[in-house]
Amino acid sequence: MMDTDLRSCEIAVIGAGPAGLMAAETAAAAGLSVQVFDAMPSVGRKFLLAGRGGLNLTHSEPLAAFMARYGDRQQALTPWLRDFGPEDLRAWADALGTQTFVGTSGRVFPKDMKAAPLLRAWLQRLRGQGVQLHMRHRWMGWADALNGITPPVLRFAAPAGEVRVRARAVVLALGGGSWGRLGSDGTWAPLLAQRGVPVAPLAPSNCGFDVPRVDAPVGETRREFFLELIGRGAPPVGWTPHFVERFAGQPFKSVVLSFTDSQGRRFERRGEFVATATGVEGSLVYAVSSLLRDEIVAHGHATFHLDLLPDHTPERVLAEVRHPRGSRSLSTHLKSRLGLDGIKTAVLYEQLGKDGMSDPVALAHAIKALPITVVAARPLDEAISTAGGVAFEALDTRLMLRTMPGVFCAGEMLDWEAPTGGYLLTACYATGRAAGAGAAHWLATQA
Repeated sequence: MMDTDLRSCEIAVIGAGPAGLMAAETAAAAGLSVQVFDAMPSVGRKFLLAGRGGLNLTHSEPLAAFMARYGDRQQALTPWLRDFGPEDLRAWADALGTQTFVGTSGRVFPKDMKAAPLLRAWLQRLRGQGVQLHMRHRWMGWADALNGITPPVLRFAAPAGEVRVRARAVVLALGGGSWGRLGSDGTWAPLLAQRGVPVAPLAPSNCGFDVPRVDAPVGETRREFFLELIGRGAPPVGWTPHFVERFAGQPFKSVVLSFTDSQGRRFERRGEFVATATGVEGSLVYAVSSLLRDEIVAHGHATFHLDLLPDHTPERVLAEVRHPRGSRSLSTHLKSRLGLDGIKTAVLYEQLGKDGMSDPVALAHAIKALPITVVAARPLDEAISTAGGVAFEALDTRLMLRTMPGVFCAGEMLDWEAPTGGYLLTACYATGRAAGAGAAHWLATQA
């Protein structure tokens, strides 16, 4: 291919999600020509799907508490979140005609609860800035040698064949590795690794987990049997068929989940989650997912505890369990005395077995601190978001790769993670804005 056959632009943004579009907007506002490339047929597919139940843009809590949600990456993300934080994001949405409100949980939503109107207004603004969008262009990396052309040429697989683009600066905003059908498939990781960029392995975040299938033989406790299972390798997973048939898909409501990992990190929160055929998922599980995942990686399993009746003291629970029940069944007794029934009673039987349920002290203790062991995170493609990615040590303060001048990274492809609640989107916007500004600054220094 000759030089004259190449497309050219000042800034190429690869990835048309929130981080990429914000990078494009920021660079275009600086007067630069920007072209956006994405493998999907349309922009913002994950953004739109995430907004189906009500687009959670950000969170209203104080900035210091907000930034603490990013855990070990708080310090790395702080400069960009201070430059473009939750209030800035709300003002940005308002300027696009999308007013927001704070829900009872502190989460921030558009007043119409929809993602599509915001995205449409945003695309209209971008087109007005001269930003060009190229869909169905899957990035394949760089062409290493094209008659000594500098900077390196980008390669894309397009419907009509391979397309090559020479850009003076590049912003990579390709997402993580979850929800691959929407474009975030993680195929960029080996392309950067081949160029010597350190990339932490992608791992599921805000994800569900599998419980071990523990059908203890007669005469052997379930705990003993579980320990034998993990000593043999990966155990079979899932609840018993009886539990799955009756309770898979049902929520555990108003419970307290507590977990302390082997490093002493402590989590405790009230909320709800859902039983699946193979384990657990839902908001309360997502909130502790990073600790559970890391514990499983380190030790092969993790055990959290459930308080099934957080409004009852242990003393009251024991007294009610011990109360004479006459001819009533245990299930009827627990429902009458403690209001305990349905999935909560079922999981007690699932975990304790008949012998454990017949011991009042063991049963009362389990109601207040039921151990649930998980042995595997659900697959990456099922996760809401991704941990791992481009190491911050590989980037300068403007999010440019130290070993690849003129190439910037943003969004979920960076090595950070956050819980749901608006934190994921806010950091994607903030790092996209920083990368777009960084690319504009880079070009200004090269003039």
